[in-house]
Amino acid sequence: MGLPTTLKNFAVFNDGNNYQGQVSEVTLPKLTRKLEDWRGGGMNGPIKLDYGQEGMSIECTYGGIMRTVLEQWGSLTHDGVQMRFAGAYQAEDNATPDAVEVVMRGRHGEFDFGNAKPGDASPFKVKTELSYYKLTINGQDIIEIDLVNMIEKINGVDNLAKVRTAIGL
Repeated sequence: MGLPTTLKNFAVFNDGNNYQGQVSEVTLPKLTRKLEDWRGGGMNGPIKLDYGQEGMSIECTYGGIMRTVLEQWGSLTHDGVQMRFAGAYQAEDNATPDAVEVVMRGRHGEFDFGNAKPGDASPFKVKTELSYYKLTINGQDIIEIDLVNMIEKINGVDNLAKVRTAIGL
């Protein structure tokens, strides 16, 4: 029997800046595939055809306005902002937490300054659209997605290597 792992704590880094104590919440990227129904003649029902990776984004809620983040607005390159999430996930039946790291590159797509009211918290929400994503657990690469370079590694196996070869890349 095992118990579920829970996030014990996390840290967020942006272009090398440590935002310890300044980030209240992170919504890590949702990984989704573009799948569409296909039912050809002689088939008893549809199957889903895989058309590749959908877009990815991360959302961070900061405790207030972050000047270093604001200065990254309008990045001229698709990977102009590098972010890193480091989390400690631990099950109650194991004394050693798992080190979960997500490295991401992209550009900010949305700043939400929220409501301004004296004496109240003023969260600053940032949504960053990603072109690169890499998930590592305890130092082992689990998932790496590089949209621009057409790389999709799962447990070290690049699922798109043969496709790149077939099209001369």
